[in-house]
Amino acid sequence: MKLRTILAAAAALTIVAGTGARAEKWDMPMAYPASNYHSENGAAFGKCVKAATGGKLDIVTHAGGSLFAGNDIKRAVQTGQAPIGERLISAHANENPLYGIDSIPFLATSFEDSDKLWKVAQPAIAKALDAQNLVYLYAVPWPPQGFYFKKAVNSVADMKGIKFRAYNAATARIAALAGMVPVQIEAAELSQALATGVAEAFISSGSTGVDSKVWESLTHFYDVQAWLPRNIVFANKAAFNALDAASKKALTDCAAKAATNGEATAKALSAKYLKTLADNGMKVQPPSDKLKADLKAIGATMTSEWVKNAGANGKALIDAYEK
Repeated sequence: MKLRTILAAAAALTIVAGTGARAEKWDMPMAYPASNYHSENGAAFGKCVKAATGGKLDIVTHAGGSLFAGNDIKRAVQTGQAPIGERLISAHANENPLYGIDSIPFLATSFEDSDKLWKVAQPAIAKALDAQNLVYLYAVPWPPQGFYFKKAVNSVADMKGIKFRAYNAATARIAALAGMVPVQIEAAELSQALATGVAEAFISSGSTGVDSKVWESLTHFYDVQAWLPRNIVFANKAAFNALDAASKKALTDCAAKAATNGEATAKALSAKYLKTLADNGMKVQPPSDKLKADLKAIGATMTSEWVKNAGANGKALIDAYEK
């Protein structure tokens, strides 16, 4: 076990053990850089909680995977190694297909549609998290997802053989359907993977592209607006239940504010990120008609696969969304 993980676990266990009537400090692991708006929003959430509880509950964020790596955060919170954390929920669709509903390609392709889908899906996702010893607090969307490449791509055929960074089941499936080679890479490792050729392309928002300065390795961004995945902040159930009523209310009230503020920031930054990519030399453009048609076919295949995998409950959610 890595020294960082050992120290983090020891510190967090002390925290959880001390969450009696008066919780004092919660360390909150986050996967993205401190400059990312999700991380900044998480830090603002922590300040809100501290102020609302008069310092009784102090949430300290640890960005960039510095406390736990992104793929370890959910498990750390489930097991009490950390009392609270943030995670891209679709990265855990292999545990429960409901976690991937926000990443079905071309199902919800705008902030308005994403909110509509989330309103339908959130209660079911909160219930699934509860069954895993987690308390849902809030979720914030990423801007619409687009493709990053190091060459011009005008059809799915142009993607064949490209090493494609995958971060969840949906992106790995896109790679497979497009004839690309999926490579599992966390956000904190993306820049190095691109620079060394471990990955040659990926799909993400403009935010990730700017965070990783992808123009140093890649040349093209296609604004296909595939989906708007969400990061979820959740608490360990035992740690949450150990809080007094006033602290619980402060936590949930601040969570509601964080959800609203985070989405407002995502909307404001969306166009700005694409401008930054273009200003640094990337070709930012919409997909060709052929590429759009090819991707639509992939989206139809993946929606059908998701509904089949999620069963009656998943179908009910999609039907409710499409009403």
